[in-house]
Amino acid sequence: MIAITNIAARLKVPAKTDRKMGPNKNAWCEFHQANGHYIRNCLALAHQLDELVKSGFLKDYLQEPQDDQALVAAGGDKGHEVPIHGEVNTISGGFSGGGCTTSQRKKYVRRVMAVEVQPADLILDVDLTFTKVDLRDVVPHDNNPMVISLVTAGRRVHSVLVDQGSSTDVMFLTAFNQLHLSTDQLRPYIGCLYGFAGDEVEVRGHIELRITFTDGASSRTASIRYLVVNFPSAYNILLGRPALNRLGAVPSTRHMKMKLPSLGGVVITIKSDQKEAKRCYKNSLKTKRGVFSVTTRPPREDGVL
Repeated sequence: MIAITNIAARLKVPAKTDRKMGPNKNAWCEFHQANGHYIRNCLALAHQLDELVKSGFLKDYLQEPQDDQALVAAGGDKGHEVPIHGEVNTISGGFSGGGCTTSQRKKYVRRVMAVEVQPADLILDVDLTFTKVDLRDVVPHDNNPMVISLVTAGRRVHSVLVDQGSSTDVMFLTAFNQLHLSTDQLRPYIGCLYGFAGDEVEVRGHIELRITFTDGASSRTASIRYLVVNFPSAYNILLGRPALNRLGAVPSTRHMKMKLPSLGGVVITIKSDQKEAKRCYKNSLKTKRGVFSVTTRPPREDGVL
């Protein structure tokens, strides 16, 4: 009671007035001692109480906020639960995690748990950093995707999307045919691609190709394994996490560049083609079935994929 009396003493209670203090003539404000609004809607009282809170006079009456972990442990805020009707995934599956079958994944886990020392000449100790200098030739953009070009099978391939959300590297069948590669080079892949709408995407198999990145001064060549799919796309190749990790590459969408170390310890800087990126992005919006995810299924008894 004493504390409440002290708080009331600090409130600047306005003088009683006959003037209406709001649009509601039937509402009574005990703070203003006048009609016009209810005390729960009184802005003047709320302002003074807020000042008292900031001064520390009401700390004994405030409830301590719970952190997110306490809310989760208590079951969360039931009033803010949102019903979940499905999942929206990036490209997943492929060869990340060992492969499609259970035996392949178990073998991968055993290999990961084993201690393996890499030869010193395979460890590329190069710092990959981005500075303000990398922004000088960047045209202001609205979050354009990173689209680059690379050399493979004796040809330069444009419209290559650097996709860190993809757990596999994908080559589309149109690009495969334009590279004049033979379907005899494809190895079977026990898996299937499904679109977000549930439509099936045809997988022709997988192929390993040597690809080269160059910035004109230095270059780097490595073998990349692609899933070849028959699916309409604005891009020729999706370069996912397996290729980026294999190359030790670091992309930056803000700087519109990807950097990777050469075997000689030199930093190679690959610039994104911003004009091509805009064109591909517009074309991808026109393709309603331009996004898909990867999942797996067991092989059929007749051995057909």
